[in-house]
Amino acid sequence: MGSRPAEPDLEGEVTNKRVLRIAVPLILSNVTIPLLGVVDTGVVGQLGEAAPIAAVGVGAITLSSLYWAFGFLKMGTAGLVAQALGARDRAEVSALMTRVLMVAAIVGLAMIACQSGIFRIALALTSASAEVEALARDYMRVRIFAAPAAIAVYGLTGWLLAKERTVGLLVLQLVMNGINIALSVFLGLWLELGVVGVAWSSFAAEFFGLVLALFLARDAFDGRAWRNWTVVFDRVRLWHMAAVNSDIMVRSVILMAAFTSFVYLGGRFGDTTLAANQILLQFVYFASYAMDGFTHAAETLVGQAMGARAKARVRRSAYLAVTWAFVVCLVLTVFFALTGPVFVDLMAKAPEVRAAARAYLPWIMVAPVLGCAGWLLDGVFIGATQTRDMRNSMILSGLIYALSLPVLLPALGNHGLWASLLLLFVFRGVTLSLRYSALERAVDS
Repeated sequence: MGSRPAEPDLEGEVTNKRVLRIAVPLILSNVTIPLLGVVDTGVVGQLGEAAPIAAVGVGAITLSSLYWAFGFLKMGTAGLVAQALGARDRAEVSALMTRVLMVAAIVGLAMIACQSGIFRIALALTSASAEVEALARDYMRVRIFAAPAAIAVYGLTGWLLAKERTVGLLVLQLVMNGINIALSVFLGLWLELGVVGVAWSSFAAEFFGLVLALFLARDAFDGRAWRNWTVVFDRVRLWHMAAVNSDIMVRSVILMAAFTSFVYLGGRFGDTTLAANQILLQFVYFASYAMDGFTHAAETLVGQAMGARAKARVRRSAYLAVTWAFVVCLVLTVFFALTGPVFVDLMAKAPEVRAAARAYLPWIMVAPVLGCAGWLLDGVFIGATQTRDMRNSMILSGLIYALSLPVLLPALGNHGLWASLLLLFVFRGVTLSLRYSALERAVDS
């Protein structure tokens, strides 16, 4: 099995250095994730038409919505494993790995079995042209078969996060993204497979990532705890895991429903606007993934402190993560303002798509600051496993988004669509902030 990976220092002080040691490798790895969208969009964008760009956008957002709906495995596992580590419950740490892999296999296979219905519903919701729908279906038919691997990697990532093995996660992400990007260019452009080539590149990268992630988490399989079925199927622990993950799942479903509806509603304004929105969403993904470094640092450190019932460490972990997060958001706002037009031109070849994307670029410039609090506080609440508050926050914010659409879309068109999305970001931050004091009180309960 190789040498045993290092364990986190559970008694160590929570400092800026420790936060950065966790966050920086994650930032470096996470900012490469939206590069996949940039490259995929750029590859099909070289075809000189809006339809392939829009098709990859529709296909990718549909499958990502499905996968991210089960992204609770990443977030929930990080919080639960971190708390088990803080409580020195090593048997539960290994048992959580087994539960994660079982859930990923069941859910992934169910998605493959139900793919026809999934595609039919997804494409029925979009107002895209018949050409875009046909290309999107071709994309999804390939990539859906990687569902078990993609979902398992979420859970494995959460397990490794709680162990503070962020350098390993950086390697994992770089390898996966490197394979994906190289194959996307090779299959999509050189072999001229277009949209289907881009789909096969994602399929290959997700399965290779599963193998590498299992190797990085190999110490979970030391000893017998991972196959101690009494512990794995312990009713109380299963119920707690289910409660935490169901709350996160509700949050994820609402969030991805908002992003999915955003893409689909953009189709009402034509393929050009749909393609422009797809390009600009890459900036939003870039910002959220960059923020994930500090979000995950909060999950890990708050979770470990919560497991040890150390209120002062919970507060300091949250404070340091929030401080660094706002600094990064301000930097991203300036960066987008200075480089946005350049990246738009790199991702789109069609002049009408470039012009449309530039028209809506100001929304991207303010997105990092408006989304910062919600993105970061997610990590704090997940680490503390106070997921009911996070779920309720998302329900309220999603309701605000839904109510704003019939008001802002008729009045402002696609600008109203962007305004509605950013309203969701703002209300997430506000509602979670109002519940932080209750989180600290839960440490003593």
